[in-house]
Amino acid sequence: MKPRCVVTAQTADGKAIFASDERVDPITVGLIPGGEFHAVWGADQPVQLPVDGSRPTAPSWFPAPGGFRFAFVTIPGTDAPAPGPDFDLMAALHELEQRLPGMAQTLEPDNPGMHTTDTVDYGVILSGSVVLELDDGAERELHAGDCIIQNGTRHAWRNRELEPCVMAVATVGAVRAHDRSTS
Repeated sequence: MKPRCVVTAQTADGKAIFASDERVDPITVGLIPGGEFHAVWGADQPVQLPVDGSRPTAPSWFPAPGGFRFAFVTIPGTDAPAPGPDFDLMAALHELEQRLPGMAQTLEPDNPGMHTTDTVDYGVILSGSVVLELDDGAERELHAGDCIIQNGTRHAWRNRELEPCVMAVATVGAVRAHDRSTS
């Protein structure tokens, strides 16, 4: 998938314009064969209008408190290729940090896929289906057209179907009132 992103802006005299119209290349990583991440737009601070349409700075996959991200995520299906016999986990983790900064720190090595972020995520399933698993094993299956509001809880996305699941996600950085390890 290579989604199209059309960005609007305003000129100095207040006229609305199209600032850009581009395709967004996928980010892929060896740790998630068949997965794709499209970092469409984001910033680490609130936007002050008007804007000229220039891409804001968003150095990590997850936003800082008050920041935001907009992305598409493809969660591979069960027929996605498995890593080969020469798979190097340390190299894969390094690649993950380089291509999706900040993501590796959220993942739990002892429970693949399970993670927690200091964000509120608004997701819409565009195609396929996926199971959202919470830390106690509770699950909900989501299908195309379903949406999820993920409020900083420990969770994992599990695609148990052959078809990949494509999700649009808007993420807002949040402040956690207490340390997760004491909950």
